Amino acid sequence: MSIEARRWVMTAAGAPLASEGFKAEPGPGEAAVAVAGCGLCHTDLGYYYDGVRTKHALPLALGHEVSGRVVATGAGAEAWRGRAVIVPAVIPCGSCDFCRKGRGAICRQQKMPGNDIHGGFASHIVVPARDLCPVDEARLAARGLDLAEVSVVADAVTTPYQAVVRAEIKPGMLAVVVGVGGVGGYAVQIAHAFGAAVVAIDVDADKLEAISRHGAALTLNPKTHDERALKKAIFDFAKARGLPQAEWAIFECSGSPQGQATAFGLLVHGATLCVVGFTMAKVELRLSNLMAFDARAIGNWGCVPELYPGALDLVLDGKIAIKPFVQRHPLESINSVFAEAHAHKLARRPILVPAA
Repeated sequence: MSIEARRWVMTAAGAPLASEGFKAEPGPGEAAVAVAGCGLCHTDLGYYYDGVRTKHALPLALGHEVSGRVVATGAGAEAWRGRAVIVPAVIPCGSCDFCRKGRGAICRQQKMPGNDIHGGFASHIVVPARDLCPVDEARLAARGLDLAEVSVVADAVTTPYQAVVRAEIKPGMLAVVVGVGGVGGYAVQIAHAFGAAVVAIDVDADKLEAISRHGAALTLNPKTHDERALKKAIFDFAKARGLPQAEWAIFECSGSPQGQATAFGLLVHGATLCVVGFTMAKVELRLSNLMAFDARAIGNWGCVPELYPGALDLVLDGKIAIKPFVQRHPLESINSVFAEAHAHKLARRPILVPAA
């Protein structure tokens, strides 16, 4: 089945995104998803403004935070037809050695919408059906959410969810999140849902105030605390709460060199540093601190599809709030939304919604 569809494509860095028609035609094992919403991520801005290269040649439709409804399928994927779904931001092949070992995040044949294949700033997207995450629409409605709003689960929620799982967060632990924007704000909520006492660090006072109502037990601003004062404030907080002075989990979510330097400077004995944010900038660090503190640093690329249901459950159980942190925009306004997001004029994560 072939569907007449439209998408907004990047033709060159900084050039206006252009609308083009195409046929959404799923092949064997694939699904055509009518896009309900697609979140705009820091990574998209990196491709568009900062010269980060996509793997697929331009022109390319960006967008990897996609939710929608399966409207057509190829052979072998018929069971998905009509279902509400979230499209994983990183789709492993499922059959290589890495995938068989449970390391789908480093699958060399993985497909990332808006990077390896055309993404979700479109009316429709064609993707492998195997790893789609089904959405229980009754539970969704019970939370006062719609399908477009949970598009951000595809990255902004699941990426820090995988990081929290890998950091082995348990009740009674102390977690520090550096950068509480789109991804970091959900990192705070997820670590809190896992039972940690969470410290949020950001240079934006409004973001700190917002996240203080959604899981952050302590908020700190580097504009008023230098590195030594930040660390002392966290030590004092831990002592007052009877929390460990060691084995902190530190999540760097700012994707900025300043944030990365701050996160590394907060290492304590036995700490786990999770690098979640991305920047092209280089940072000067004394790597031996990892040795001296017997600490560990782990990277986090997206989230493997098998963890998506657990992350979505936190949303549908009311343990992660989405609505206060997102804002819908018509897909047709994509160029102005990109510009406003790049200029830091948007307080909430934008979700681009195609016309009905």
